[in-house]
Amino acid sequence: MAYTNSSLVSYTKLSPNHSGQRTHSIDRITPHCVVGQLTAESICGCFTSPSVEASCNYGIGKDGKIALCVEEKNRSWCSSSRENDQRAVTIECASDLKDPYAMTTAVYSSLVKLCTDICKRNGKKKLLWLGDKNTTLNYSPKSDEMVLTVHRWFANKSCPGDWLYSRLGDLASKVTAALGGSSSGSGTSVLYRVRKSWSDAKSQKGAFNNLDNAKRCADSNAGYSVYDESGKVVYTGKQTASGGAGTPFLVKVSATDLNIRKGPGTNYAKTGKYTGKGVFTITEVKSGTGSTAGWGKLKSGAGWISLDYAKRV
Repeated sequence: MAYTNSSLVSYTKLSPNHSGQRTHSIDRITPHCVVGQLTAESICGCFTSPSVEASCNYGIGKDGKIALCVEEKNRSWCSSSRENDQRAVTIECASDLKDPYAMTTAVYSSLVKLCTDICKRNGKKKLLWLGDKNTTLNYSPKSDEMVLTVHRWFANKSCPGDWLYSRLGDLASKVTAALGGSSSGSGTSVLYRVRKSWSDAKSQKGAFNNLDNAKRCADSNAGYSVYDESGKVVYTGKQTASGGAGTPFLVKVSATDLNIRKGPGTNYAKTGKYTGKGVFTITEVKSGTGSTAGWGKLKSGAGWISLDYAKRV
């Protein structure tokens, strides 16, 4: 394959930190938060020394300027996964220093444009955000599909930060629309399925074109959630029809640094404590900022956790 670099680049400072030409064609994009409101030049400067042992393909500065750090034909050292980096274009984006690592409007706008350009040059008509590590890594993209992955799936990090993570569905939709593709992947309307679990098809209460209708169905059936067509939880209903605390259920947390917050949303302060790895009891679920699957209240009374990072058991 003849690889090219983006014409959107306005600054180039190539890093020596890469593994040479890829051994897999490009079918993933992995956006990162650089943890600092840096310029494009400064992002490239982070990777000029071989001792750093890290790099990225592109950097987006706080003003939206795009830099080339590692040519697109080469595998960067960015995602803590050589397998992911072999097939992904990696992009470091300027961000705030603290959680949720917010990015400027200029950065996000350039990210949309850069992802669109990467897809277009690599013959892709759709950018997909499947939202779940196992679903994504086991998915074989079609020849015209590009898939989003995130650093936190391969290392104990919060990258790309909750600010961008909560917008990856929007990023995929905007890029796919710009490419003239269909975000549903089939040209037909998306169906939202209400089930106890994705694997328990027999428990399905219904399939809805309208997400709000699916949410209402989940709210009226204790223990049910709404799943999109990839099997990702997009909404966890109130755990009882009466809307109270509901029936407790168990979740497994694999991350060591999952924040506990004082309320159901990233707009609530962190308690300063983490769950650590383990199995925890959730007594109540509410929707809130920064989590697509909802926020779960810990039985211990310690606070609330994002169910995006917890697997129901």
